[in-house]
Amino acid sequence: MIPQVTLYGRPECHLCDDARAVLQRVRADTPFELRERDIEADDDLFRRYLERIPVVAIDGEEAFELFVDEAELRRRLAIVRRR
Repeated sequence: MIPQVTLYGRPECHLCDDARAVLQRVRADTPFELRERDIEADDDLFRRYLERIPVVAIDGEEAFELFVDEAELRRRLAIVRRR
C-alpha cells in the first residue's frame, strides 16, 4: 500500500515551501501519494493549524509541524510501507 502524505499549509508560506521541497525530494525515490490542503480554504483547518503550519500527516497521523526532518520522514515512511 502506498502511504498518503498530507501537507497542510497556505499560500506564501516559506516554511510550507521548505516542507514541500523535502517531501518532493523524498518522493523522488520513496513513492507516496501527496495531498496538499490550503488551510485558508477551510475554516476548521484554519483554526486548527494557523499557528502550526506547515503540518505534515502520514496516513492521517500528524508527523511533523513547522519543519520536516528528512531522515525521520524516510524512517516513518519505511515503517508504514512494511505494514
